[in-house]
Amino acid sequence: MARWDEILSLPVQNPPTLEFSSTDLVWSKVEGWRDAIDRVSLIPFGRVDDFVRGESNNKECPTRFHVEARRRRTAKTSYKPKVDGVLEYILYWCSFGPDDGRIGGIVRPSRSTYVAKNKSVGRPNTKRGCTCHFIVKRLMAEPSVALILYNKDKHVDKNGLPCHGPQDKKAAGTRAMYAPYISEELRLRVMSLLHVGVSVETIMQRHNQSVEKQGGPCNRDDLLTHRYVRRQERSIRRSTYELDEDDAVSTSMWVESHRSDVFFYEDFSDSAPFTLGIQTEWQLQQMIQFGNCRLLVYDSRFGSNKLKYPIHSLVVFNSENKAIPVAWIISPRFASSDAYRWMRALHNRVLAKDPMWKLAGFIVDEPAADILAIREIFECSVLICFWRVRHAWHTNLIKRCSDMETCAEISKMLSQAVDKICKGTDTANAFKDFMEGFVDAEEFMDYFMATWYPRIGTWTHALRTLPLASQETCAAMEFYHKQLKLRLLNEKDQSVYQRVDWLINKLGTKVHSFFWLDEFSSKDDFARYWKDEWMSGPTAWRNSIRIPDANVVVDGKCAKVIGLNDQNIAHLVLNPGSEYAICDCSWAMAGNLCEHVFKMIKFCRDKGSAAPSTSMFQYSQALIKILRCQPFDSLVRDRAALLSIWVGMQLDTQIGRESTEDKGNATEQQTPELSRDKSPHNVDHCPDQAAVKRRRTGCEAGDFGENLNHNGSHIESPGVDIEVD
Repeated sequence: MARWDEILSLPVQNPPTLEFSSTDLVWSKVEGWRDAIDRVSLIPFGRVDDFVRGESNNKECPTRFHVEARRRRTAKTSYKPKVDGVLEYILYWCSFGPDDGRIGGIVRPSRSTYVAKNKSVGRPNTKRGCTCHFIVKRLMAEPSVALILYNKDKHVDKNGLPCHGPQDKKAAGTRAMYAPYISEELRLRVMSLLHVGVSVETIMQRHNQSVEKQGGPCNRDDLLTHRYVRRQERSIRRSTYELDEDDAVSTSMWVESHRSDVFFYEDFSDSAPFTLGIQTEWQLQQMIQFGNCRLLVYDSRFGSNKLKYPIHSLVVFNSENKAIPVAWIISPRFASSDAYRWMRALHNRVLAKDPMWKLAGFIVDEPAADILAIREIFECSVLICFWRVRHAWHTNLIKRCSDMETCAEISKMLSQAVDKICKGTDTANAFKDFMEGFVDAEEFMDYFMATWYPRIGTWTHALRTLPLASQETCAAMEFYHKQLKLRLLNEKDQSVYQRVDWLINKLGTKVHSFFWLDEFSSKDDFARYWKDEWMSGPTAWRNSIRIPDANVVVDGKCAKVIGLNDQNIAHLVLNPGSEYAICDCSWAMAGNLCEHVFKMIKFCRDKGSAAPSTSMFQYSQALIKILRCQPFDSLVRDRAALLSIWVGMQLDTQIGRESTEDKGNATEQQTPELSRDKSPHNVDHCPDQAAVKRRRTGCEAGDFGENLNHNGSHIESPGVDIEVD
């Protein structure tokens, strides 16, 4: 018992990296079997795969580890709990062993009870007698912890000599110099290219060209073979989404065979609806990388009109602020009680990988979302995104009202009503005044009364109580919706839309492949195969930054903007400077925020003819409220002031001081009382006036005041805790 007391007293180590190896752990030596000394360590059981991958990617001796033996207790097996009991036992062995296929090597004799497997645990020609192996035990006393016994950590044969890798001189010029299998990244690349329709010959041609350019093979990925790619292409071609005629049975079979890609699953029952949460390993990595101290957007109800069950997406933003889906939830209804369970499961899965992971903000697009549950689970601020409502208004306004000037007036009134509600100066009565003023636009007003007037109360409450997400967030979500629509809803036989197994298969194969290739740096090498589904590139907000001011001509209540694609066409923008402006380009006529509208917003704010955004106004008000808190909260106030100054300095260096200073004047006009308040109490605790000006105005240039670290690059303040809630 002394041995197990010593083992269970060891700390559970959980390195913050996505993968980790034995060099990242602290190993302890305890008394083992037959008076031997075992080298042991404890890690979370959910991170065993991360340890295996990290140990395989050893730069000094790259390899792979396979499961040589496994024993586990079934769920129905009754057992007596004991301190040294084992729920699961896994033996991982280097794929270059334990057999030795070299001349004079020893190969284990076949057992009479041996059953041939569909997959071998390593090709026979790679077996070189490597003795490196480790054991993983899941203990009864701590089921969430894995005990690792790693006594043979050297890649040597029974004689103690290197048997593969760069240290083995006999392996020079052979594949034993490298890992026995290609990396996971290359496998994903090959599978993604095959899923989107790139031929085997093209994949091999581009791969061989890159290997020749670098002067020959230098790792296992450079030895990719035509046979392997052809075999993957054949498996994709022969696969089918319909595993059973019954859709529910087929879905259950898919879930059973893709356990690693499912973070939550609940079949239909009397108390709960069908809910399936899908997240691949790559999506989990993107969520950890781009979600930590940044924003997570919940996009609800995609495909409600076509699909059997709508798709709910969780989205993060990469370094270019383009949307990356990190999870898909398929469920027939949107209910707060249902969302709580899968949100908790997803959050626990992320924390199992990175215990220090934390969101800066969670954005919802539905006022019925359970805000309290989101704050409880993710422990962050909650914002609301109005893009879906604005998109619906704009689309139906263009469709139901033929006069562009009338459309511009209606949009202007809608914009003013929303701004007043967000700033707290008006209530839902603002929409009553709007409806009384445009009785002539009968068709649009009938639509507004029937569709949106019953929801005005809930939306008004959400806009008054939650900060409004920025315009760049809206542009990124519109772009994501367009991508998802092109990549998912493009089937000729639309009857498949009523099957859940088809939807799951399409999301996990083609749609996932397109989004993976969006982040692939060499995707331009396959430009000749691009179709509509390959739609990528910067968002409209990003494109607007590249339009020079010389391309803008303002004429009264309208403006003309020359875009980036065609310098010979000037697009007419009515209501310039407003988020609800009307533009005649194709992207805007589809209901989206185009680059010309964004350019006019920035242009007018630079000139001082347009007020700061609602997001900036809310940020300024929150900052002023913090600065005026009582003396016992001065520490929180000073830390918040320090953070706001730092954010302003970061935005100044990235976007430019001129635009931020111009916008600062407009913000100061809204808050003149702050500069007049010069009591000794305020002087003692506030920074200098120039710093106050910069911290109040620095976020306007990027229109991301409410999203402290959602600008062009990943902002991470050293030594400053972002959570000042």
